[in-house]
Amino acid sequence: MTEVKPLIYVIEDEQSISKLVCMYLEKSNMNTKSFETAEDALNSLSSNSLPDLIILDLNLPGMSGFDFLQEMRKLYNNTVPVLIVSARDSDEDIIQGLGFGADEFVTKPFSPSVLVARVKANLRRLSYSSTPEESINFGDFTLLLNSCVLKKGGIKIPLSTKEYEVLEFLLKHAGEILSPEFIYEKVWKVQFGDITAVAVYIQRLRKKLEKDPANSEFIRTEFGKGYIFNKETIKS
Repeated sequence: MTEVKPLIYVIEDEQSISKLVCMYLEKSNMNTKSFETAEDALNSLSSNSLPDLIILDLNLPGMSGFDFLQEMRKLYNNTVPVLIVSARDSDEDIIQGLGFGADEFVTKPFSPSVLVARVKANLRRLSYSSTPEESINFGDFTLLLNSCVLKKGGIKIPLSTKEYEVLEFLLKHAGEILSPEFIYEKVWKVQFGDITAVAVYIQRLRKKLEKDPANSEFIRTEFGKGYIFNKETIKS
């Protein structure tokens, strides 16, 4: 049986960077398709043909990376992982990128081998396991741990890779007060970084889980301490 290689879109207008990234990805047994503009990448998408992951620059001619990300999520309501790779590294840019649905923000200059490792990590999280499905039930929701899927009843709730990871971590530590620094270290796998990303993802999860995000049933804030997932909502 022929192995199906993951397809990675590389949206980058600097050809030297695009060629370098594609070369490293292809050496790691992936297929790539490069685009110099966000418009060309967006026009190539369809509901029946989406890449497995997108590497996205922000400063592009014409449509910006932010506009592409926002439009793609609106059109296809998909969970394709998006890794922003940009020289823009302000807190505002990072928070905006995550808020529009990016999974990670990588600043230039970057190590191609580290970028490939991040791509592989995101692809692994999306892969389905052949083992029996494990799940955690809370409220009206079910989180499927092997397939990384959130459902409410029979309806799938779209989650980005990082949204899933944050939710799974909170659920597995339900009843514990978790500081933003601790969540960032364990979920992002780095000790130092922009921990405001944690608040961004908590806010995004609340919008998808809570009937009233301002009065959370599931993810509660312990002011000055961190966040706690309401253990009483979890069903055995």
